[in-house]
Amino acid sequence: MNIAELGGEFALIKRVTGIPCGDPAVVKGVGDDCAVLEYTADRYLLVTVDMMVENSHFSLEWHSPPQIGRKLMEANVSDIVAMGGTPRWAFISLALPGDTSVAFIDEFYRGLYESAARHAVALVGGDTTRGRELVLNLALVGDVEKEYVRLRSHAGPGDLICVTGTLGKSEAGLRLLQSGRKDGYLAGYLEPRCRRADEGRAIARRARAMIDVSDGLGSEVTHICEESGTGARIDYGTIPLSSETIEAARAVSGDPREYALYGGEDFELVFTLPPDQREALLHEIPDFTVVGEILKKEEGIFIRKDGRDLALEQGYDHFTK
Repeated sequence: MNIAELGGEFALIKRVTGIPCGDPAVVKGVGDDCAVLEYTADRYLLVTVDMMVENSHFSLEWHSPPQIGRKLMEANVSDIVAMGGTPRWAFISLALPGDTSVAFIDEFYRGLYESAARHAVALVGGDTTRGRELVLNLALVGDVEKEYVRLRSHAGPGDLICVTGTLGKSEAGLRLLQSGRKDGYLAGYLEPRCRRADEGRAIARRARAMIDVSDGLGSEVTHICEESGTGARIDYGTIPLSSETIEAARAVSGDPREYALYGGEDFELVFTLPPDQREALLHEIPDFTVVGEILKKEEGIFIRKDGRDLALEQGYDHFTK
């Protein structure tokens, strides 16, 4: 049996992480955007790690070295922000082919440091080795006030399902490039930008559960439901899209809302919100949209489209796509 036959990436994670660590300092281990560790009397430490592999997460045909560096940092910062936290210290490990040019590395680090400066992150260590293809791994440490840490497991029936910004933009850019087009709206894929820590904190003060959009809205809502023991309804027609994403999807005969549901790497925030907190949060974060509701577990997880209730599929999976 291979990983795809097992059920893919998320089935593999469940298989290899089922043994409790037994360390009382671990508040939350596997199963959220970050590990949550005891730190000080009023703050938790947040730790996340993300890997990018050539021809899986990026292509040298499409991405410039600075774009790769920025994307690596933004993907990790997004995890910290999704916990209501502040990113602080980064550690990078690189596997580089022997013919990698110094100019490439200089430009990659230029992008990495540009993103780090945007989020006030300090790069404080790492490792470098030789490999057959580029493998880039970043570990990021941050912290969060204990009362505002937001896990995937705190959603409750009646919560509104909300998302910041617009979705589907990364998948739309990827589809354009895969079709041979190098014009049109590519920035969502080549230059993704995550939410800032102050935005994540503002949401965390009012939300119950939160996660970032790494693998598509479908996967993220499913993760919240699995961890919270709930069901969910997503209202298909409310999924927010930009005009650029709609135009890009039209150019390749695609469905932009399918991109939003099952694409990924938009690095927006999905969160569940008590209805009585909606208006207050809109004054702080005006660009979020209500896209559904958390339900009781026995009601299931589904999409409501054109008056019909359809099963919600999983989003991007490295071993089944």
